[in-house]
Parts: sequence; structure tokens; C-alpha cells
Amino acid sequence: MTTPCARAAALLGCFALVALGLSACEDTPTPGLAKPAMATSAANMGGMRALIAAAKQEGTLRTIALPHDWANYGGLIDGFEKKYGIKVTVENPLGHSEDEIDALRKRGNGPTAPDVIDVGDTFARKAAAQNLLAPYKVTSFDLVPGNQKDAKARWADNYGGYISIGCDANRVHPCPQTFADLLKPGYRGKVALEGAPPRSATAFASVYAAALANNGSFDDIQPGLDFFAELKDRGNFTSVDSDSATVASGRTPISINWDYINLHYADALRDKGVNWQVAIPFDGSFAQYFALAINKNAPHPAAARLWHEYLFSPEGQNLRLRAYARPVLMDAMRQDGTLDKAAADRLPTVEGTPQFPTDAQLEKAKETVTRGWAKSVSGRPG
Repeated sequence: MTTPCARAAALLGCFALVALGLSACEDTPTPGLAKPAMATSAANMGGMRALIAAAKQEGTLRTIALPHDWANYGGLIDGFEKKYGIKVTVENPLGHSEDEIDALRKRGNGPTAPDVIDVGDTFARKAAAQNLLAPYKVTSFDLVPGNQKDAKARWADNYGGYISIGCDANRVHPCPQTFADLLKPGYRGKVALEGAPPRSATAFASVYAAALANNGSFDDIQPGLDFFAELKDRGNFTSVDSDSATVASGRTPISINWDYINLHYADALRDKGVNWQVAIPFDGSFAQYFALAINKNAPHPAAARLWHEYLFSPEGQNLRLRAYARPVLMDAMRQDGTLDKAAADRLPTVEGTPQFPTDAQLEKAKETVTRGWAKSVSGRPG
């Protein structure tokens, strides 16, 4: 990951103190300048103490599409609830990025709307363009690399990983290591995605990775669609969406997913006798981060903002890391000594520095996949 530019010493000091319990820069709060729904930073409300007090008064945070086994959301939710006494509810835990945006668009003004979303950054850009998101700068906002946040602070990447191939070695021999391997006849009916690309950021990234493995580029995702069309024509692709239950039962013995998800499956299912092996395909290395954003009409606006402060604090970022997800602030935390080095050392080795598509490339790719997936893959007999 690109190391962010050095920032003012005062900001770094605040960030380091967050590790002590989000108490950074609280000692001299400024007068309250904004109600929670209008606050663009903790300072804008009068400091962290004021934000925490307002969030505790609300008492609830509504979330959507946050499985407990996804990038350690189980640990993050437990930690947030214990730290602040705020109840976190999770609607539709197995939903996808598009479901989250739909929820904001259809009932964003209502009391049952999600306060916050966690979506692929492609979808975050879409939500921002539809004026669904509230601008908010967490304490560590300036430490997030410039190409991983919105200039208007409507979203920022929080964690990420690499597309990988997970495989049940008890059911599949040998396990595939590359996208090219997935086309082999021994994998008939075994290869699954985590949802469909038009709605799932994970599946969309899987198509991008397949494109890179087949002479595509950030400008040209079509080879990825062609790859999955061929995978279906050969009978290797299954329409069953993979998750922890389908992996455990053997319904999806090969699953293309983020490395942190597949590595979590390997740990969680080992005691159940599942030998889940994980490979990052060298022929289609693709990294992506997931973005956090706040509903501009959040029913619990202070809790939403405190949740973001927690997830961007060293405590929250290290909880991500312990579940194999790469924190967006990893470089900054390594520099200031707050990084969990033991957890960092457990990450799989990858080569080079991850590159990311531009906004224009992502928009073009999203349009291509949205238009072409049904025609090329899901609508084809197989």
C-alpha cells in the first residue's frame, strides 16, 4: 500500500492517543458548533466527549449487511457495545452492497433506515453521486491515502484484501491455484462466487481479477465476463452463492472471495474437519478496499459518527487485522507503533504494491458488468 504523506505532529499525536480509548484531543473540547446530524467532525460537535455523550443518549446503531464472520465484524460490534453501551442491530446480514444502497434510497429518511453502510468503494461512489451520504471526517481522516477516500469526506476506505481462491482439499484434488486452473474439467459444478457482480462488490472484484488474468485491464473488464461465461459453458460454475454455511456443507467446494474471508473460513472450519486451502492467484492479482459511509438522514447520527471513529481507531483497525483484513491505516500505524505486529505477520505474502482503478475506470467497468452479466453468464444455459 502507498505510504501516506507525513502530516502535522499535532494530528499524529491525536491519532496515537486514540489507542487509549478514543480520548484523543478530548481534554479541551470546543463549544458545540453543530447538532450530530450536521456534524462534519467530532470537533465540529465540541470534541470526542460531546460525540460520545450524544451517541450514548441515542443508545442504538442500525447497520445492514454485516455478517459477524466478515472482516471481524463480530469482534468490532462486541467491542463497540462494551465500550460505549450502545446496542448495534444488523439488518439483512447476508446482504450485498447494492442492497445497502437500496435501503438508503428507499427508506433513508425513516426510523428503520441504516445509520451506516459498508460497501465496495465502487458502490460508495454511486451512493455519494445520489446524494445519500453525510460528509464526516474521522480523527484520522488525513492519514487515509488520498486515493482511498472521497475529497468531500462522504466515504473512506477502511479495510481491504486480495481476491483469492478457497478450496475444500478434502473434496477437491488438486486445489486450483490460478484462474486458468478453474477451467479444468475436474472442477465441474464446484466454482462459486459470493453473490452476483451487479449487486455484490466481492463478485464484481472477482470479475475484475479474472479480467486481469485474461489479458484485460482496469480499462477493459470484458475478458472477466468472457471468463465466467466460459466457466459456465464448461459446467464448472455454480449459481449457488458461497458463504460460511455452503463452504462448511460442501455445496461450494471452491469459492472465489477475499483472502480475509477465505482465511477466516480456514480457521473457523478446521475443527469441523474442513481442510480449507487458500491461494492468491498470481495470474489475476486484484486488491480492493471496502468503504464506510454515513446515511445523511441517519436516525442515530451521533452513534453513526462514533462508530466510524471506532472503526478508524487503532483498536478498530487492529481488530480488522486480527481477522486477516488489511487496515487502511496500516502504514500509519506501523510508523507510530500502534500496529499489532503479530497479526500483521500472519497476512499472506503478496508481491508488489496494489494498484487501484480510477473513478472513471470503475464506472465504466460497473456499467459493463451490470449490462453484460445476465447476457454473458447468469442468463446462459449451463
